[in-house]
Amino acid sequence: MARYPGQVPIDGYGENLFHFAGMAHAGAILALPSGIYDWSPAEEGPRPADFAALFAEMAAIDIVLLGTGVGLRPPAAEVRRAFAERALALDVMASPAALSTYNLLLAERRRVAAALLPVARLT
Repeated sequence: MARYPGQVPIDGYGENLFHFAGMAHAGAILALPSGIYDWSPAEEGPRPADFAALFAEMAAIDIVLLGTGVGLRPPAAEVRRAFAERALALDVMASPAALSTYNLLLAERRRVAAALLPVARLT
């Protein structure tokens, strides 16, 4: 079930938090065309199965932004392969950059989704 139905900008982030629609959510999120969902990827890093909800909506998505937390951490080869097999663009960056890019693309009415890991520590 969606934490928040519909696609809205993500207003900001804090230590282990994302802010959107006047709410704060602790932990990772999936921002999909159908809503913003709580996301619990594998502890060692996202795996293809962790993107099942996203893949179910891929007909409405042209690009996926993967925010990897405070720094850039490339996803496993199997994740890149799963996106390539579906001809779905995957752009990987630190979560703050992914959040900003998501908001920009959303404002441009682009068909975007984001999978965002929280920033564990703010420095």
